[in-house]
Amino acid sequence: MKQTVLNAAHRQAGAKMVDFGGWEMPINYGSQIEEHHAVRTAVGMFDVSHMTVIDVAGKEATDFLYKLLANDITKLFTNQALYSTMLNHQGGVIDDLITYKISDTAYRVVVNAATREKDLAWFSQEIEGFDATMQEQADTAMIAVQGPQAMATIQPLLDLDLSDTKRFYAAHNEQLFVGRTGYTGEDGVEIILPAARAEDLWNQLLAGGVQPCGLGARDTLRLEAGMHLYGQDMDENITPLECGLAWTIRKDNLEFNGAMALEEKKASGVNKKLVGLVLNGRGILRHDQPVSDGQGHSGIITSGGYSPTTEQAIAMAVVDKDIELDAIEVQIRNKSLPCRAVKLPFVRNGKSLIED
Repeated sequence: MKQTVLNAAHRQAGAKMVDFGGWEMPINYGSQIEEHHAVRTAVGMFDVSHMTVIDVAGKEATDFLYKLLANDITKLFTNQALYSTMLNHQGGVIDDLITYKISDTAYRVVVNAATREKDLAWFSQEIEGFDATMQEQADTAMIAVQGPQAMATIQPLLDLDLSDTKRFYAAHNEQLFVGRTGYTGEDGVEIILPAARAEDLWNQLLAGGVQPCGLGARDTLRLEAGMHLYGQDMDENITPLECGLAWTIRKDNLEFNGAMALEEKKASGVNKKLVGLVLNGRGILRHDQPVSDGQGHSGIITSGGYSPTTEQAIAMAVVDKDIELDAIEVQIRNKSLPCRAVKLPFVRNGKSLIED
């Protein structure tokens, strides 16, 4: 099993370690609920060094990424970030990722850990014929610092001025790359730095009172924020049109991989959609639980769990387009339990958006 450079630091902090896609990662440091609330109300930090950083550079770097990504890379300003899906030729989602524009000929792409091998293979295949290069930055680590106090906490520790760095932009120097991005629905940063410097920064944050957080809190935070998890909410067998990610697809200049397949699906009719669900009453919503409206329409929960902020069971589900939203029930242990369909996200700025 692979380990990040912070593995010993996690153990020293009392982390419970689990296997996550072949990586030994912390699930929590004692209380997942406390870690969740720390991010919503103050500041927490996550080791995300298992994620993969790929630098793309060259005269035709923009042309390559314009083909590779469904979103429009050409609209980025220098140091701006872009969230996008990366599709196969059938329109299925190979991965979702963030791309930062460093210059007119250089970009930094951060992809999911579980999809590293297939992403690198896809990049290598698709870059052929372009005057561009790709290079995995394997000697880096990544720490996410998230929460309403994140910016004030991190700035004194970094030799990099973040005062003019807006959300979804990055600042960087030779040693640090700091994106004002995250996977929690809160303000914060994701810091890419040399692996040799990671433990020192982690310990400085720890000494400053920042709560270390594991995969458990990371999942409940992103679920409350309505953010997708690759392998559950989307994969290569579903298109962005069907899983709530149509907004990541550019509407003109359809020269990206999978574009024609998406146009064909639009023409024939998109018959699936993503909805937010709240369980009425007690119970927990989980991945793969079936839902239906009793009138022949059905769906499946893609991500679900207990929401510490709203203190309710919440979920995202891919359902038939014509499902009766007022009649959705979930099957839990052979029981049909009623749910309410709600707009995503469930939580914004630390506050529940679920109406009573």
